[in-house]
Amino acid sequence: MGKIEDLATNYARHISLPWQQSVTGAQRVMLLVYDKEDDRKLTARIGEFEIKTREAGHEWMVFDCTTTFSDWISGDEYHEAYFESPEDIKMKIEGEFVNNIVSPLREKLQNANDNTVVAVTGVASLYGFAHVSEIVRKVELDIRGRLVIFFPGTKDGNNYRFLDSRDGWNYLAIGITAHSTGGVT
Repeated sequence: MGKIEDLATNYARHISLPWQQSVTGAQRVMLLVYDKEDDRKLTARIGEFEIKTREAGHEWMVFDCTTTFSDWISGDEYHEAYFESPEDIKMKIEGEFVNNIVSPLREKLQNANDNTVVAVTGVASLYGFAHVSEIVRKVELDIRGRLVIFFPGTKDGNNYRFLDSRDGWNYLAIGITAHSTGGVT
C-alpha cells in the first residue's frame, strides 16, 4: 500500500471508534499529517476519506481553502496596487485575511451536527498568509462533531511543522499519520 492508502486506513480505524461527546473543541480536532510532496495525490484521493467517514456512520462536509487567498485579494478594490507594491498588503493580510477564512469555516461548523466530520483541505495554499494553528484556535468552540485538517507537514509527538518549514507548534489535536493511528476520540 502507498502512503495515502495507509493514512486513509489509519484514519478509518480512528474515525470508526465511538466519539466521546464530553471533550473540548480542541480535542475534537484531527490533523491528518502527510508528506508535503503528496499534496496533489491526497487531493485527488480525498473521496477515500469521505467513504471511510460515511462507512463509520458519520456525515461529511468539506471546507476547501485552496482559493481562499486569491478570492479574497481579487475582491479588494486595491488589488492591482498590491502587485506594484507588495509590502503594502502585509498589514491587510495580518489584519483581515485570517477572519476571511475563519468566518465561513465557523459557519460550516455551526451548520454541522455532532455526528459530522468537517474536513479542511487545501491548507498548503495558506502558507505565508495564515497559520493553521491560529485558525484552529479561533474555531474550537464551534466544533460540534469533528474537525479534520489535511495537514501537509510533519508530526513529532504533539509538535507539528506546517510544510516542514516553519517552527513547529504544539497542539492538543489528535495527529494521524500513515505510520500511526492517533489517540482517543
